[in-house]
Amino acid sequence: MGYVTSLFARKVVAAADGGVDAAAMLASVGLAADEPFDAGRMVSAERYYDMLERLADQIDVTDLPIRTGASMRLDEYGALGLAFKAATTLRASYARVERYARLWTSVVEYELRPAPGGTLFILHRAGKRRLGMRLSNEATLASAVSIARQVCPVPLTPLEVLVRHPAPRSIAAHEDWFGCPVRFGAELDAILYADETLARPNILGDEGISHYLTTHLDAEISEITREPALVMQAKAAIAQALSEGAPKMPEIAWSLGLSARSFHRRLSEHGMSFQSVTEETRRDLAEGLLRDESHSLAEIAFLTGFSEQSAFTRAFKRWVGKTPATYRKEMVHR
Repeated sequence: MGYVTSLFARKVVAAADGGVDAAAMLASVGLAADEPFDAGRMVSAERYYDMLERLADQIDVTDLPIRTGASMRLDEYGALGLAFKAATTLRASYARVERYARLWTSVVEYELRPAPGGTLFILHRAGKRRLGMRLSNEATLASAVSIARQVCPVPLTPLEVLVRHPAPRSIAAHEDWFGCPVRFGAELDAILYADETLARPNILGDEGISHYLTTHLDAEISEITREPALVMQAKAAIAQALSEGAPKMPEIAWSLGLSARSFHRRLSEHGMSFQSVTEETRRDLAEGLLRDESHSLAEIAFLTGFSEQSAFTRAFKRWVGKTPATYRKEMVHR
């Protein structure tokens, strides 16, 4: 299951500028409105796309990705944001993203690639190009320029921005923000920079600090590449236990060969809690079962650990903004 940093979800909701119920939107991806920003806290990528699509149902999102990207600040990105800032050139900054993006997301990879006229900073994201993903891609490209402008000693303008999906009804905000042509329907999602732009020294570039931070990032990357197996095992154990009611952390920890304390600590290192993993497992299981019409709503409530169908309905509506029956009807007719 793919994840993205919760920072993206919080920034999008903030950029909606009061046009939506912020608390409800954040709750749909498992976040509380009063929690502090934490780039290390992850949310499901699919739920993030769902949230973007709910936003699109309620407000005009034509320029929302641009406003979101423009609001990004390096200081909010944790160690990777600091490493981007401390790199000696913009090319070196983007190389940090290329190497360490897994600290932000598991669904996007980045690539610096030579191209006629300069170098492309490419965003690779697999999957169906649903509206939520399209909006996320536009916001990601905008944020890549935003953080570059924060380290560049002179005004920064790309040569061109490429977007794979079709253009929205207006691209005026896009071209105004990027300051260059924005070509939709392209073969890549990418930003084209002049090589001299990427070679320009960063404002706060420092080789010594940069080396220290990348050593730290190497350790973080090593940690997250080992841990997802634990999360997957936990979800499998939780899913098996749900038919007997809400599972208890000590029991799940024991089934994984861990103490409750060690289990809690290792989940926390991923910005997760037992409650959030259980909630995510319940939701994923419920959505999968609802797509299979052989299960009644009462059966699904039981299989996802709810003692009553009404409690399941309330929880599901909190997760996705609609009842299980409505969700099933929409999936069947999609």
